[in-house]
Amino acid sequence: MSARAATPVNVGAVRMPAPLTHAFVVPPGSRLVFVSGLTARDGEGRTVAPGDPGGQADHILGAIDEILRASGGSIADTIKLTVYLADRSSAPAVGKARARWFTTAPLPASTMVQAALMSDDQLVEIEAVAALPAD
Repeated sequence: MSARAATPVNVGAVRMPAPLTHAFVVPPGSRLVFVSGLTARDGEGRTVAPGDPGGQADHILGAIDEILRASGGSIADTIKLTVYLADRSSAPAVGKARARWFTTAPLPASTMVQAALMSDDQLVEIEAVAALPAD
């Protein structure tokens, strides 16, 4: 994540969502990119990694990276992730996939929610917000 695009904020009096970040301040002039919720589907609409929440999360994060690269950034510019799980027992596998994509602090602010997804074969849905430096 570019230090020019967003400043992490962590408050000592608030329980740390380790290893994530409490919040980010985005300076005026930065460009925000809002990535719609994505599920693990290939270009033909087929489910990728059926039955494997970690594999689905990895595929989705790769797609988010592609979208952000097309927008002039990369997944490293992500400041917020919202992860929806069909089953909360998938959290450790999804967390491992996330750790492979986000290796450098500050890590995105993140929320993980158990929710009924739109298709039974989809175990994970992820949406993202990224902050890119001004042009």
